[in-house]
Formats: sequence, C-alpha cells, structure tokens
Amino acid sequence: MAFTYDWVSWFVSLGQWRCWQRSALQFLPEADSGRILELAHGTGNLQIDLQTAGYQTVAFDISPYMGQIAKRKLAQHNLRQDFVQGSAFNLPFADETFTAIVCTFPTEFVVQPETLSEINRVLVDDGKTVVVLNGILTGGGIVKAFLEWLYRITGQRDDSREVYLTQYFEGYGMQADSVEVECKGSVAQLVILTKS
Repeated sequence: MAFTYDWVSWFVSLGQWRCWQRSALQFLPEADSGRILELAHGTGNLQIDLQTAGYQTVAFDISPYMGQIAKRKLAQHNLRQDFVQGSAFNLPFADETFTAIVCTFPTEFVVQPETLSEINRVLVDDGKTVVVLNGILTGGGIVKAFLEWLYRITGQRDDSREVYLTQYFEGYGMQADSVEVECKGSVAQLVILTKS
C-alpha cells in the first residue's frame, strides 16, 4: 500500500503533513557539518527537502516499495539517490558515521532497544536525533473533530506518550527535549535527542 501513503497522509492531516515533516529541519546541524541519516524515509519527501537545503544524506528504510517510490521522486528532481534497505536493528554503517539522524512519524521500531543502541553507535558524540512524533490539528471544524476522534480510538492520541518517550530515551544515554513547532492550523510534536 506504499503508493497510497502520500495521499492518505495529506488527507488525515488536512494538508499539514509536509509542514510537520519539515519541522525537523530547524533542529538539524548546519548542512556542511556532515552526513545525515534519515531513518524510515518513506516516499522520499524529506529527502528532497534535505538535499535541496544542501545536506549530504543517506536514506534508510525497511520497505523496498517505499524505496522505489522515493527513488522515482528524487530522479524527477535530479537529486542524488543514496538509499539503503534494511532493519534499524542492524544499521550497516560504521561507528560515528552521522552528525545527525532524522525520523518522521516512526512506528514502534524507533523505541526498541536494538534501534536505540544502533542510533547511539552510528551517531557522533553530541550528535542529534530529531524525531517528529506527532501532528495535532488545532483549527476548528467537523472534519478536524472527526479526524481527532479517529486518532483517539486508534490509540494515536495518548497524552502520556510524550512524557513516557522522553524518559525512555534518557534511559539510553540520550538527553531528550520535547518541542512543538506551529504550522498553519496545527502543531508538530518532536523529541530532540542528544547523544551524551
């Protein structure tokens, strides 16, 4: 179902999905500071943003179908295609390869011990991992109310999750800071992890 991802994301966010994704960019180091790893690159939209901003990136995802879509998008923009397929439990990179890692709207893999150990291993000291956890619609209207109801009944709106995740990441040797970024009619919720 990878081919439906962009459309579904746009629909459930009322068009705010890309703003939520792009909210991660302001917390990354300068573009000339080193390589950036995107975990779970999806359909490649953030790769386009990162490369357009001058970052040297590696795109990583477990799904070959997402990879195919992302490669087509980058080819249409004449951008470099540095894609790696695999599991975040076993990243095929040397120690301290990346100055930053970015991950937008991850599934539960991002909080697994194996993933956090691998993030620590491939990240330089004081490197940052920027995780966009969630987006919340703040505008009014019946469509927004309906979507929020859907989020809650599917367990995607748990107010305690953010606090729990912050404490959890700190238990793996990473300082965690929770931040919010405003978009038009919505807010993106992020966790910024700094390797200590």
